[in-house]
Amino acid sequence: MKNNVTNSDVFQLMEQWAPKELAYDWDNVGLQIGSYHNPVTKVLITLDVMENVVDEAIEKGANLIIAHHPFLFKPIKQVNIDTPQGRVIQKLLENHISVYATHTNLDIAPGGVNDMLTDALELEENDMLVETDREKLYKVAVYVPETHIDEVREAFGESGAGHIGNYSHCTFQSKGQGTFKPLEGSQPFLGAKNELELVNEVKMETIVPKAILHKVINAIVAAHPYEEVAYDVFPLENEGKRYGIGRIGSLKNKTDLNSFCEYVKKALDIPALRVTGDLNKKIQKVAVLGGSGEKYIHHAKKKGADVYITGDMTFHMAQEASLMGLGVIDAGHYIEKIMKQFTAAYLKEHLDKENLTILVSESNTDPFQFV
Repeated sequence: MKNNVTNSDVFQLMEQWAPKELAYDWDNVGLQIGSYHNPVTKVLITLDVMENVVDEAIEKGANLIIAHHPFLFKPIKQVNIDTPQGRVIQKLLENHISVYATHTNLDIAPGGVNDMLTDALELEENDMLVETDREKLYKVAVYVPETHIDEVREAFGESGAGHIGNYSHCTFQSKGQGTFKPLEGSQPFLGAKNELELVNEVKMETIVPKAILHKVINAIVAAHPYEEVAYDVFPLENEGKRYGIGRIGSLKNKTDLNSFCEYVKKALDIPALRVTGDLNKKIQKVAVLGGSGEKYIHHAKKKGADVYITGDMTFHMAQEASLMGLGVIDAGHYIEKIMKQFTAAYLKEHLDKENLTILVSESNTDPFQFV
């Protein structure tokens, strides 16, 4: 079977998991280099896009790289191929390799990086550390002839609309009559040109999250028999899902900070870490935020954390945490490498296509060595 997967197919799937609108305003997520329309045969998952990763992609024949950290973060004013960044851009373009970044949106998304870390640490009773957003909800109503109720209802459900709690395919239907007059140039499904038509119709409505609004509308339009589909979209004040950065949970059993550090190294596959606080202190409640999370030490303390795991903790912020009685484990930014295996598994589960291979990068992009 001929492969027909494009970058756009993969991007849409990633954004169902981690919608781009969840990302912080300062972030740069989505397509970095390449095209939405390029065909894909091999995808390489990496934490960072560095030259050794690009060389690996070339060697393995990958034509799409999905990275957690954006390759293009700050605006560039020139592409000078004598510089490391310019040389990497040249290699990507010459080898027709696209780059896509899923960064703070994947940190925040349910099942994203911070949930991966809490799962690896086997924390229980997890909650978000800092709420960043609420899901925006809409009501979509469409007017359907009685002959096509089932088709449009199925299009609603299969496109992801109509989820309320633990229930899916939730809709409401009310009967009525619709009128229209086909004009010159129309190709009506029902009725004759220049004659007023009266049709028994059903108004079908359901709730739709903003992230999939356009997908749902496209689905119901495709399933609808009319040449011109009448539908309404209403913003709702209902509270949708909560989204947030970081997680906080509890260990099954209390332990001392020193023993917990050894546990963290093993669970997150890191050779060493930095820690502040009394190593003999008993701990149970743990806050976690992959990447640079030092500005959230007060949130961790307020939520009752005994210890806070994050990366890139600076000297004075570590002192401030100590003064608050909050232990800090600086496990390094590289703990986010956990996203590689999880992202690969997600794509393999949802992209069941022949001739499409999902690879996990074997290149080390951690700039630090421990001596």
